[in-house]
Amino acid sequence: MVNNKISLLESLASFGIPKKIERLVKMTPEGAQGKEIVDGKISNRFVISRGVRQGDGLSATLFNLVLHKTLKNLEQSNTILNRLTQICGHANDILVTARSLPALEAMCAEISREAGRVGLVINSDKTRYMRFSASPSRRSVKGATINGVTYEGVAGFIYLGTLISNDISVEKEIQRRILAGNITYFAAISLFRSRLSGSVVWSGSMDVGEERRTSCDNF
Repeated sequence: MVNNKISLLESLASFGIPKKIERLVKMTPEGAQGKEIVDGKISNRFVISRGVRQGDGLSATLFNLVLHKTLKNLEQSNTILNRLTQICGHANDILVTARSLPALEAMCAEISREAGRVGLVINSDKTRYMRFSASPSRRSVKGATINGVTYEGVAGFIYLGTLISNDISVEKEIQRRILAGNITYFAAISLFRSRLSGSVVWSGSMDVGEERRTSCDNF
């Protein structure tokens, strides 16, 4: 969540947002009030003294701008191939890759420190830890305690619509997509039979090669 309005305005200024837009954004949360509905009962009005309005496009945009500003302060050159850590991010989906647990702890500490300056907090309930390797003995699915916070260990997770598994193999992702395609096809098979006058049969084979990557930890 974004709690520091001053940091929010500073983030807007750093991206060259026009002053007029900054003033409009500053006016948006001023005097905001809300109500809660619990068991069908509506509470009294209360003043929203921090954060931004929820449920509209502006909130998501402001959040992404502040998050981008935070990660920009940690911007790294090169990739995990010649570094101990690497940060990948799209919108609010952040992936931290490290070659070792100490390196991961150090990077997470930096992220937490920079995020705290603008009022952002890492949600530990939605954060997962995965250790992947080409060696089965190193594919631990145990959780990890990083800077005093314990994160759940997983054998795989979806990132930007793609399955990333701890055996660094693409076969599982291909099978997942084939299954999704079959489910969609059979769900609409009656439509295909009633509207299509002909059919197309695809044949052929495809070899799936395993992509080799450097063993590292994910967060």
